[in-house]
Amino acid sequence: MDETPWSVKGVKEWLWVVANSEFCLFTAADTRSRAELETILGAKYTGVLSSDDFSVYNGYAVTDQQKCLAHLRRHFKKLIQLPGLHNQAIGEAFVDLIDEAFRSYAQWFETLDQNSYNDWVNQFKSKLQQTLNQWIDLAGATAGRLLRSLRSLRDKAHQWWYFLEYPEIPPDNNQAERSLRLAVTKRKVSGGSRSMKRFQHTANLLTVVQT
Repeated sequence: MDETPWSVKGVKEWLWVVANSEFCLFTAADTRSRAELETILGAKYTGVLSSDDFSVYNGYAVTDQQKCLAHLRRHFKKLIQLPGLHNQAIGEAFVDLIDEAFRSYAQWFETLDQNSYNDWVNQFKSKLQQTLNQWIDLAGATAGRLLRSLRSLRDKAHQWWYFLEYPEIPPDNNQAERSLRLAVTKRKVSGGSRSMKRFQHTANLLTVVQT
């Protein structure tokens, strides 16, 4: 799942997308709130929700979640450039871990060798825990957002690392992001919509085309 802003007569509205291997659903909405999320998926969702780390997804009643490691990697890449004690070391350590996770997942996806994947998962979990223990209390004030992410990586590990146990769920949110590209291109060309009704029509057409 993902969302992107959409201008309706100069007012910021939001286009939400839910995508899987069978269909793609676009929804025109007024806000980027939990209420919109629950309107689309229901008060609770009995499945696995892949998303970025936007706060509205935190605490939503879902069976399981996989937060996007690609988004997290971008945060750590930015941290490397920030002045401050340990920022570069912390950023580099977690970029390396995330890159390793993507490489190993890609290898599993190509070979479907579950035994090799499981061996890597066991080693990776140990390495991840050691890295978290080493740096979690050393992140400075300038790492504010990443400090929260570090604690989230520890306290909500089941949401960040769900794919380790269930590799059929990818560790990123690329499917939703790729689905949004068509919509973003249309938005850039048209500048948005002239009414909420037209915005809703656009969402319906995008649903059919992208599906």
